[in-house]
Amino acid sequence: MDTDTYWHEITDKLLKREWSAVETYQQVLHKAREELARNAEFQELATILRDHQQAALQLEARIQQPERRADGCFGGWSTWSKVVMGAASIFGDKVVLRALKAGEESGFKRYQEVLEATTAMPPELKPLFLDQLAKQQAHMRTLDGLMSKRLGLPV
Repeated sequence: MDTDTYWHEITDKLLKREWSAVETYQQVLHKAREELARNAEFQELATILRDHQQAALQLEARIQQPERRADGCFGGWSTWSKVVMGAASIFGDKVVLRALKAGEESGFKRYQEVLEATTAMPPELKPLFLDQLAKQQAHMRTLDGLMSKRLGLPV
């Protein structure tokens, strides 16, 4: 596989993960909108949603195939969103926040792996991936704060 194809596939996989995160956060926020719309915690989750939307748009621009989102093919990540929401209806906020954090941790690890790749990275990708890595870290801290502050959960 040539270098361009390799990085196109990596970027495409990251794009699918970002759109899945968008879908998951949209569902969580939709569920909580009526009760918490003016709540600070709701706003923090909305900020994370916007970060994932922005990441997806940046990755789409890199791939130069914005129509990729339209096919709705997020692989197993779309299933993850459904599992999170199913668990939320059964177990409540604790499970939702832990699941969101697990998704952020997975995303952080993936961006980290990509940045450590030995295949020559196109120069325009590195700043994008570094930015996303930092945002994933910030998301994990935010979710840790929500779990400890709002729910009294260990982080």
